[in-house]
Amino acid sequence: MDMINNTILITGGGTGIGRALAEALADVPDGATVLIGGFGNAGQPMELIDALLESGATGLTVVNNNAGQADAGLALLIKERRVAKIICSFPRQSDSWHFDEAYRAGEIELELVPQGNLAERLRAGGAGIGGFFTPTGYGTQLAEGKEVREIDGTHYVLEAPIRGDVALIKAYAADRHGNLVYRKTARNFGPVMAAAAATTIVQVDEVREEPIDPEHVVTPGIYTDTVVRIDTESGEKERAERAALAEGRPKPCAATTTAAEPAAEGK
Repeated sequence: MDMINNTILITGGGTGIGRALAEALADVPDGATVLIGGFGNAGQPMELIDALLESGATGLTVVNNNAGQADAGLALLIKERRVAKIICSFPRQSDSWHFDEAYRAGEIELELVPQGNLAERLRAGGAGIGGFFTPTGYGTQLAEGKEVREIDGTHYVLEAPIRGDVALIKAYAADRHGNLVYRKTARNFGPVMAAAAATTIVQVDEVREEPIDPEHVVTPGIYTDTVVRIDTESGEKERAERAALAEGRPKPCAATTTAAEPAAEGK
């Protein structure tokens, strides 16, 4: 464990990482508002969520794009009834059975937020903005109980910012100052959640000794509090793609065979 510029860095891969994760999540209190990054499984910090589950924190308000999938990550928090309320855009899908069961039993509260509004409410929370007007949701149940104004002939609904006690996000790499870069679309809600939370805990595949080029930084270290290095499959894919690019080879892909190749081989 190391600390630079008030960012705690936990490295070491698999050795002792469970204990390190437990320590990182130990201070999440019951009833906390937890912002969890990810769009489905893309960018979802699975290992941090598992550590949150192990911490025993309950009565949580969770903000995420979805309401959990299958039997992993956020879905397990819901299965164990640790989540009292979820704020999300897509609560139901083919494998959201743990949310479905909890919701039908009246054991979880749902606040449905259009995806663009969700991102902007988080951004407003991080920017210190008191709220914003948007036409999205006007004339629907989503606008009930909210202030409505007509501006230049268009009706707008006042939306409140979302702030979190803790944000759990996944990035690809951090430097020793806590600056972050992400892997493609796994970035999704990570940057706005990092800014909107009082404490941000990040899992990464790489901790770089050299500072990340300021022109490449997506989330500045000022928004990160704890960085935990954990090897993941997506990180392995990223490294393989970067190595292929550096060597001038096509990047690895599950479907690299073109239609012409079987014909050329007489197949």
